[in-house]
Amino acid sequence: MSPSSQAEQPKVLSAVEDRMDELGAGIAQARRMVTLIKSAAEAERERVSLLFAEAAATLQRFQTEVLGFIEEGAAAMLGSSQGDLQRQEEQRSRLSRARHSLSQVPEADAVSFLQELLALKLALEEGCGPGPSPPQELTFTQSSQAVQTVRDALAAACTSQLEQLRGLGSDEDRLRKTDMKELQDPDSTDPLESEPPRDYFLKFAYIVDLDSDTADKFLQLYGAKGVKRVLCPINYPESPTRFTHCEQVLGEGALDRGTYYWEVEIIEGWVSVGVVAEDFNPQESYTRGRLGRNAHSCCLQWNGRSYSVWFHGLEAPLSQPFSPTVGVCLEYADRALAFYAVRDGKMSLLRRLKVSRGGGSAPAALLDSFQNCLDNYFVGLFRTRLKPAFFLESVDAHLQIGPLKKSCISVLKRR
Repeated sequence: MSPSSQAEQPKVLSAVEDRMDELGAGIAQARRMVTLIKSAAEAERERVSLLFAEAAATLQRFQTEVLGFIEEGAAAMLGSSQGDLQRQEEQRSRLSRARHSLSQVPEADAVSFLQELLALKLALEEGCGPGPSPPQELTFTQSSQAVQTVRDALAAACTSQLEQLRGLGSDEDRLRKTDMKELQDPDSTDPLESEPPRDYFLKFAYIVDLDSDTADKFLQLYGAKGVKRVLCPINYPESPTRFTHCEQVLGEGALDRGTYYWEVEIIEGWVSVGVVAEDFNPQESYTRGRLGRNAHSCCLQWNGRSYSVWFHGLEAPLSQPFSPTVGVCLEYADRALAFYAVRDGKMSLLRRLKVSRGGGSAPAALLDSFQNCLDNYFVGLFRTRLKPAFFLESVDAHLQIGPLKKSCISVLKRR
């Protein structure tokens, strides 16, 4: 062995050891991931099996109740119809017997003839009363239509949900899923754990500065980040972009062809946060000019009691509790706008506005009116560039644009 080879051997061995250590760490991580995937799959199988069992039990109860409805309806109507049938058969038999008896009387026996004729007339009079009532509506025959409606709705819902499951790996949903290394405990039930952490969204951070040339005269700006509604009008200079009938203000710049994320802190009052088309007329009337009350804007509203989302004049209430900090994520390429509650670096989805996968093809019974409106009109909102927009509805409304740092700390003191 040459001296140079002997000198190189320690370096090679050291490199081999380092690589083996790296592979060992990678193997350990891969094993943990395999274990996590298997554990998560097994837990999900158990949950799905339980839900299918509950769904099957629900359908079984529905089947029992519908069949019972048919039996009860048929039994009630059969009792009446069979009674009518029996009475008519008995009357016919009496008439037949009386007619036969009359035909058997000798012509010379006038007394017997008169007696049998009288009996026939009495039998005839008994059958001359009002006939049976017309058949009632067979209400139980509507059962098959009801079951067919449930069947069609179930089939459509299953198809829709399966398509959503199969599409979870597509580009349009990439923002809403974590990397595999960020998988959470599958048994966790905390809704804040269902979204990627806040740091993930900060990769798309967009710095929003309020545009003073758009602020309504009843809005007081605090630099480029804070705004409060006031009672006394402010003498702003004339501007063609200034709102004149709605207490609204826009962010500077216009957004398109990308993903943008910003945060808003609701300090006080009723506040709406959203986006508006760049070419929207700021002189629009109060009724049509407010965020979400037209086809050119949409928003998340906090009304002091609960959240709701607005678009095209329609409102969809939300049940999530109040969060002072709201995250807004505009996915322009996917034609989507999502609102999040932000707490302690964790994200909780409030509502994601987007055209449904069916694009309005699902039965109307399966679509609420708000989603149906999104399916028909929401894409049109993205035909122009969009601007961050803010509506301060109550006289004490107060908000500021978040600093987008590790923690959302207000520069303005809370009252």
